[in-house]
Amino acid sequence: MLTSWIGGILARDLRALRREIEAYPNERDLWQVQPGITNSAGNLALHLAGNLQYFVGAVLGGSGYVRDRDAEFKRRDVPRAELLRAIDAALDAVARAMARLSEQDLAQPYPQSVGGMSVTTGDFLLHLAAHFTYHLGQVDYHRRLLTGQAGQIRAVALTELSSATAAPGR
Repeated sequence: MLTSWIGGILARDLRALRREIEAYPNERDLWQVQPGITNSAGNLALHLAGNLQYFVGAVLGGSGYVRDRDAEFKRRDVPRAELLRAIDAALDAVARAMARLSEQDLAQPYPQSVGGMSVTTGDFLLHLAAHFTYHLGQVDYHRRLLTGQAGQIRAVALTELSSATAAPGR
């Protein structure tokens, strides 16, 4: 059950990232950076998709994905369609890998050290979800600053949780 909850959060946030990238009216704005900001929304999208395709898809799911983390931050002017394909590939990788995990797997050490640390698979998956949401907020803020678009893209929507139902009396 916990594996489906974590997988559900990762999938929800990937769908929110997709909506964010789609919401930029001008594709060039995906690659703009303002003073004091080092990452564009395009680079953050590449980073988030690559991060999950590698740590969840390849390491836990055996997908064979080979990550080039440096390129996630160095590439520029990647077409929006390519960014969306990377997000969709991450969605698929997460779904496949999480379906393979058992509750017992979450208590086991993550199969490789990360940053010189050994942690359980469950802890690392929760870390990946928090890391993703942190950067998702940066993308949302970037989009609103550059485009002047107010409002939300329904990022981190409670309605997208697998257990969400209307509260009694509503």
